[in-house]
Amino acid sequence: MTRPVVLPALEVPPPSAGPSRARVVAVVGPPNSGKSTLFNRLTGLRQKVANFPGVTVEQHLGKLKIEDAVELDIIDLPGVYSLTPRSEDEQVTHDVLMGRMPGVPKPDTILLILDVTNLGRHLVLAAPILALGLPTLVVLNMADELERRGGDVEAETLAQRLGAPVALISAATGEGYDTVLQFLRGRIGVPRPMELLPTLSDLPRCREWAAKLGEAANYQAPAPPIWTRRLDGVFLHPVAGPLVFLVVVVAVFQTIFTAATPLMDLVDRAVGASGAWLGAVLPAGALRQLLVEGVWAGVGSVVVFLPQILLLFLFIGILEDSGYLARAALIADRTMAKVGLQGKSFIPLLSAYACAVPAILATRTIENKRDRIATILIAPFMTCSARLPVYTLIIAAFLPEKPLVGPFLGTRAAALLGLYLLGFLAAVGTARVLKSSVLQSERTPFVLEMPPYRRPTLRGLGLRLLDRAKVFLQRAGTVILGMSIALWVLAHVPLKDGAAPQIAESFAGTIGRVVEPVIAPLGFNWKIGIGLVSSLAAREVIVGTLGTIYGIEGDETGKSLQEALRHDLTPAGAVALLVFFAFAMQCMSTIAVVRRETGGWTWPIVQFTYMGVLAWVGAFVAFRVVTAFLA
Repeated sequence: MTRPVVLPALEVPPPSAGPSRARVVAVVGPPNSGKSTLFNRLTGLRQKVANFPGVTVEQHLGKLKIEDAVELDIIDLPGVYSLTPRSEDEQVTHDVLMGRMPGVPKPDTILLILDVTNLGRHLVLAAPILALGLPTLVVLNMADELERRGGDVEAETLAQRLGAPVALISAATGEGYDTVLQFLRGRIGVPRPMELLPTLSDLPRCREWAAKLGEAANYQAPAPPIWTRRLDGVFLHPVAGPLVFLVVVVAVFQTIFTAATPLMDLVDRAVGASGAWLGAVLPAGALRQLLVEGVWAGVGSVVVFLPQILLLFLFIGILEDSGYLARAALIADRTMAKVGLQGKSFIPLLSAYACAVPAILATRTIENKRDRIATILIAPFMTCSARLPVYTLIIAAFLPEKPLVGPFLGTRAAALLGLYLLGFLAAVGTARVLKSSVLQSERTPFVLEMPPYRRPTLRGLGLRLLDRAKVFLQRAGTVILGMSIALWVLAHVPLKDGAAPQIAESFAGTIGRVVEPVIAPLGFNWKIGIGLVSSLAAREVIVGTLGTIYGIEGDETGKSLQEALRHDLTPAGAVALLVFFAFAMQCMSTIAVVRRETGGWTWPIVQFTYMGVLAWVGAFVAFRVVTAFLA
């Protein structure tokens, strides 16, 4: 039997205001322990998302000011159950805590977040964390839920047996939060030398050790909430569960169209009014044309869709924070099994509805390499938020709103839902082909910890929406802004007799006419061709591109953009364009991250080519079918 190790008593060093680097605090804990909730409360809006040097696992970084001139660097590490890494995100947590992550300083302090309602399982992680010898605060989170469900634990006894301070808190409500701050200020020390700890690799001994600690602290396992049992009886039912999920999805899409319309109209009027004001106050000349026709018409055309995107993320946040998405993953495991994947693939694929880049990063939780590559290759088929402005613009331009199922489902929401379903079916079909051929492997069991149902907090949802709004506006202010300016310049050269040419005769028009023979069979003209080329940078850039093109021609409002599209596209061409964007991989960021995650250019080239050919063929078939139907 492996011999246990002894961890001596530790005192938390007081913060230093000297010139040395800021003290680094690592937030560690199992998944679903409330780790990110505490991180958000500590950092507020002073946080950012980045990648660890050399690896594309996301890290959340934040600042916390605890004294007048002292700031702490807070790192939210990927959730783990042990420090014996089995997947790449677990390897990241291990390497950071061991001080082996290049470019990331070894943490000075650790906040170990454990779900007190599931202490018997989560306390196992305390042994390897405390054995690191770093000042550690054991945070027993969800104290309010423990009390509400009739559980109990003696935190003082647990602290004495651990030899580490223990805080019983609720990160969601803020209860006990001051104790965390006192620890970080260096005002809470360690009660006494702790007992023998099992070594990191001795998992059975860790479990035995955790069970004894729980008994010593008189820990009572709280009964599952009665509503959790009742709701799971419906949501996890083999028949009722998928039907409920379908109803939820339909309700989300219908609300996206109905509830977001007034806000979109408000933003649209604001963009139009500000553009008109800018055109009135600026003197006539190239600068005014650039700002009004290029920047305002291009960027403004995309910003109009911000309410819809935020509404989508609001629903995703509610479903995730409430605990429902974990049930959806379990339901999806049955579907994943039929195409050779596992339930763990569902979580990255679900996050791909926001963006394929973090979805691909999230595949690092998948231990099986072939399953991980297959998930990476199909993730871009899921309808990301960048497609939403394109879909909404075209659907609103060509499809009148009519009720299909009373007030519950209209034609536009049904069309949007159909496009999401089309992308999902393409992903499932591709996965089936990959897992039955080049990426064939044995199915691994899917183990998922079911969190209890919880009420999402306004603070958590608000921070999530602010973060997504910031990301969207940053993208609008960088990629889309840059493309709008570049397009405006290309549309005004070469000069003829000192004047700008017609767009069709400009460099931008030349680009569109070069690709026009390839896309003409799909019902697209050279203007759409310019948009398709520019959207290789990011899918939603096509909206800004068309806004700039039609802005130069004198149409600057969102309504005029829809009218201009109806002039340049037939209904069959509009359907073909929707299908093209459902399949095509129009995102350079995704291509770059696939190259990094797969270790070369082979899979990205295969992926881009396959999705491009599928997009062209799908759009061609859609154009011919709709044309024949309307004839």
